[in-house]
Amino acid sequence: MDQEGNTLDVLLQWRRSKKAAVRFFRKLLKRLHYVPRVMVTDKCPSYGAARKELLRSVEHRQSRYLNNRVEMSH
Repeated sequence: MDQEGNTLDVLLQWRRSKKAAVRFFRKLLKRLHYVPRVMVTDKCPSYGAARKELLRSVEHRQSRYLNNRVEMSH
């Protein structure tokens, strides 16, 4: 999710390896054209390993709920 709460991308896969996470982050960064300040993921260890390889300056928040968003309709 970006700073405005919009979902940037979602990764669904059977296995979550570091190699797959690196590939996902590269693809996402190529589309974004900027490096995010903060990254929120679930607690899968492969995301932290991929972040250390590609995005050392990015703050990594791991939470089960931080990347969830409630849509309110009025």
